Amino acid sequence: MIRAITAALCCICILLCSFSVSAEELEVARFGVDGLKGWAAREFKGRTDYQLVQEENGTVLKAQARGTASGLVKTLSFDPSSYRYLKWSWKVDHTVATGDETIRQGDDYAARIYIIFPGRFFWQTRALNYIWANKLPRGEFVPNAFTSNAMLLAVESGSSKVGRWVSEERDVLADYRRVFGEEPPRAGGIAIMTDTDNTGAEATAWYGDITLSTSR
Repeated sequence: MIRAITAALCCICILLCSFSVSAEELEVARFGVDGLKGWAAREFKGRTDYQLVQEENGTVLKAQARGTASGLVKTLSFDPSSYRYLKWSWKVDHTVATGDETIRQGDDYAARIYIIFPGRFFWQTRALNYIWANKLPRGEFVPNAFTSNAMLLAVESGSSKVGRWVSEERDVLADYRRVFGEEPPRAGGIAIMTDTDNTGAEATAWYGDITLSTSR
C-alpha cells in the first residue's frame, strides 16, 4: 500500500511539474471558434474587405485591399515581458510591386500584424509592425515613413514564399528592445491590416489564428 501511494504521489508530482512548465497562452484570434468577436474595424482610407473563409488549415481571415486602407483592431492588455512570443500564420498572393518601406508613397503592405503600446498621451503611442515586406530585407527594420513611433520589422520579404502558408513566431520583448532601444510598456492591443491606399495597388492576404505565449 505504501509503495502504491508513493508511486501515485510521484506521478502527481510529475504531472504538476509538467503543468507548471507548460506554456501559458493568450488566444488572440481563433477564427474557427470565435469568428471576429472582439475585433473592431478602423478605417483610414476606404475599407479593406475582411471575411472569414475556409482554407486547407481551417477557418482563416481573408483580406483584400483595392487602393484601400483599413484594419481590424482587438483591445488586449498584456505584459510583453511575460507573454513575449507572438505566433501566427499567414499567406499572400503577391507583394505590392510599387511598395517601398522608406517613403510615404510606398507605405503599403499585403500583410501585417502589429502590436500597439499606448502612451500616457496619444502622441506617445508606439506600434511594433510585423510586415510581409516589399523591398526591405527579411530581419531588418525601419521607422514608418509617417511616424517614427511605428517601427516596421520585415518578418518575410519579397515573393519567394508567395502563395503558401508560412508560420511565424516573434519574440516581442526582444524585438521591442531592438527597434526602440528600451524596455516596452504594457501592450494595449493587436491589429491586422492589409493596405494599398498609397500605391493604389491591389493585394490579398490570409491570416491564421494568432496566439501569445509565455514560452516557445
